[in-house]
Amino acid sequence: MRVVVCCMLLGALFSALEGLDNGLALTPPMGWLAWERFRCDIDCADDPKNCIGQSLFMEMADRMVADGYRDAGYTYVNIDDCWASKQRDANFRLQADPKRFPDGIKNLAKYVHSKGLKLGIYGDFGILTCGGYPGSKFFLQTDAQTFAEWEVDMLKLDGCYSDLSDMDVGYPLMSEFLNKTGRPILYSCSWPAYIVGSGIPNYPKIAKYCNIWRNYADVQDSWDSVINIIEYYGNDTGNFSAVAGPGNFNDPDMLILGDFGLSYQQQRAQMALWAIMASPLFMSTDLRKIDPQSKNLLLNTNVIAINQDPLGIQGKRLVTEGAIEVWARPILPHGSVAFAVLSKSTGGTPTTMGLTLKSLGLSHKQGYNVTEAFDGFAVGMFRPKDTITIQVDPTGVFLAVAKPHH
Repeated sequence: MRVVVCCMLLGALFSALEGLDNGLALTPPMGWLAWERFRCDIDCADDPKNCIGQSLFMEMADRMVADGYRDAGYTYVNIDDCWASKQRDANFRLQADPKRFPDGIKNLAKYVHSKGLKLGIYGDFGILTCGGYPGSKFFLQTDAQTFAEWEVDMLKLDGCYSDLSDMDVGYPLMSEFLNKTGRPILYSCSWPAYIVGSGIPNYPKIAKYCNIWRNYADVQDSWDSVINIIEYYGNDTGNFSAVAGPGNFNDPDMLILGDFGLSYQQQRAQMALWAIMASPLFMSTDLRKIDPQSKNLLLNTNVIAINQDPLGIQGKRLVTEGAIEVWARPILPHGSVAFAVLSKSTGGTPTTMGLTLKSLGLSHKQGYNVTEAFDGFAVGMFRPKDTITIQVDPTGVFLAVAKPHH
C-alpha cells in the first residue's frame, strides 16, 4: 500500500488548490434517507418490506412522487450503510449485495431518475463502513468514478474505522476526485463529527470541500436526542453558523417526524428549528404508513419556504430564559426575519411570554406584518417596540415570519 498512500498525499497537494465545484446545495438539500428508520436491516428473507434492498428505495421513490413530497422539494432518495457486498469485485470496485440489489445501483438510479428524483449513496473514508462493509480508504478515486458511472447524485462519506489525522487530507481528496468525474455529486461529509471531540474543526476549510457536513452526534428517535442537537447548534461552538450559505450547510441530521419517539408538538419543534437553522431536510420514516399529521408537517409549504430561503443564512439562538429559547434568521425580502420561540418545558401548561421585534434586531419604523408559519394566520402588524404576546405549549414551538410593512 506504500505507493497508494504516496499517491494520496501527492494528490492532496493538488486538491488544496481546488475546492468543491458542483453548483449544488444552493439551498439546503431535501430528501429521504434510510438510516434512522431502517438502520442495517439486511434480512430480506424474513423482513422483505423493511430490509435494505432495492425494493425499499423504489417504494420510497414511488411514495415521494405519489404523496407530494417531490413536488414539495424532497428530491433525494438516499441509501445509507449496509448496501454493499462484503467484498470488492475483481477490479477492486464496490459492488451492491447481489441478493438485495439484484439489478445493481445503476439500474436503481435509472428508476429513481425516471421519477424525477435523485439517488444518494453511502460510503466511508475508513477501511470499513460503520456497519463493517468495504470502506473507501486507498480506493477514493476508484469509488468516486464508480459512483459517477452508476449515475449517483449524492455521496454521504462517513468516518468509521479511520485515523482522525488522515481526515484533513482524505475528505478534501475525495472532493477532488468527485469534481474530476464531471458528474455533479452532492458531497456530504462526516468529517467534523469525528474530529470535534479533539478540538474545534476548521469549518472554513470544511465548507470549501463539502456541500453539507455532519458536525454532531447521530439523531435518535427521542426528544432528548433532538433537543441535545438543538442545544449544540444554539451554543455554536467554533462559530460554525458563519460558514453556512448557498452551497454549504451544517447538517444536524435527519428529520424523525413520523417515527415513534416524538409527540406532535415535538415534531413541530424539530421541523421549525431545522427550518430556522437552514438545515438539510432528510426525512427518515416509513412513507408507506406515515400518519397524516406528520405528513402534513413535512409538506408544510410555509415552513419549507423558511428553510429554503435563498439567502441561506443559518439562524441563531438569541435568547435563553429558563426553558424558553428564541431563535431567528434573516430571510427574503430583505429586512425580514423568521423566528421561533421554543419551549423545552415539560410542565403541564403552556408558557406565555412577551417578545418585541426590536429584540430580534428589527428596526423598520413603519412596522412589520407578522404571520404564523404552520397555519399561515396573520398575527398582526407590530412596530419594533410593540410587544407580541406568544403562548407556547410544553416541548412545542411558535414559528413566525416578520416582513416590513409598507
